Amino acid sequence: MPDPFTGLLVGFARALRAAGLTVGTGDMLTYCSAMRPLDPSDLTDLYWAGRVTLVNRREDIGVYDRVFRRYFLDDGELGSGALTLPTSASGSAIAAELVQPLSGPEQTEDEEQPTVLGLLASDVNALKHRSFAACTPAELAALRRIMARMRLTPPVRRTRRTRTAPSGCALDMRAMIRRSMRAHGEPGELFFRQRRTRPRPLILILDVSGSMADYSRNLLQFAHTARHAAARVEVFCFGTRLTRVTRALSHRRPDMALTAAGELVTDWEGGTRIGESLRTFVHRWGRAGLCRGGVVIICSDGLDRGDPEVLATAMERLSRLCYRIVWLNPHQSSSSLPSTLGMMAAAPHIDLLLSGHDLASLERLAEALEVA
Repeated sequence: MPDPFTGLLVGFARALRAAGLTVGTGDMLTYCSAMRPLDPSDLTDLYWAGRVTLVNRREDIGVYDRVFRRYFLDDGELGSGALTLPTSASGSAIAAELVQPLSGPEQTEDEEQPTVLGLLASDVNALKHRSFAACTPAELAALRRIMARMRLTPPVRRTRRTRTAPSGCALDMRAMIRRSMRAHGEPGELFFRQRRTRPRPLILILDVSGSMADYSRNLLQFAHTARHAAARVEVFCFGTRLTRVTRALSHRRPDMALTAAGELVTDWEGGTRIGESLRTFVHRWGRAGLCRGGVVIICSDGLDRGDPEVLATAMERLSRLCYRIVWLNPHQSSSSLPSTLGMMAAAPHIDLLLSGHDLASLERLAEALEVA
């Protein structure tokens, strides 16, 4: 990419920052790197490369569109003529095709919003109930974008510590006696206290073996959403061995987080040893207090190649250490009987069995965690 275009792209990023978007130096460098193998005179490349690298929130897309119009298309206050558009018919067609879907100042949101929102709601509702295994790559990408915006409320528990409450709880005798002593023994107003709450630890143990290949990436995306929704979230992946990927999922961008997690897991789409992996978790992290009082979510189809007795023992010990065990099995509905030997061994220690085969089932899991 020619050097003059680098200054042009940097100026565009600064214009976005002046319009209120959060555009860091790293985002600016990523934009320039993304345009290096592309054609800088192509408006389509300019628009989409900037949108995927400089826009981090859906609410900022409208602002990005307006700044792009003003900066590159000489449309509005900037009027800088920053980019000399190609004079060929193809360049004009690209410009016309690009400008049309953008939300300009002359197009009010009230004119198009009801129809667009209705179509989007219908598409999203259909995608929510479609199995991950039956989705096309484009549909999976759309589901991951929806999943990244899911609001996950972690479960909470009451602690022994208390705090001041307005009314309706236990009487705060200390405060009442202190106030009465200040009034020379005269009874005063009533004070109350209630027990504090704190989030329960949330531990996700994901099966990334070959039999879970159609679901593992989407479940890892859900784990990334959970990781950023609460502070006390731990994520593990297992196939033939257990790997902790909590730190890898700390990246803000989901794609970077999933790539970093994939580099750590060496047995991706391999065999399955659920019992040995859970035993490793119990011995190394469970006994150290990582899951004490927490909710453990195991995502697996139960196709264990190891000894069922090892799995049963590990599940029994894990149930003693944690508050609740939730099992997600994409190949089995919550109402059916266990269909594999591994599920038969684990079933007596499972508190809640759900199917994680589509987005709707993951939403039901999020709702179940709120009341856990």
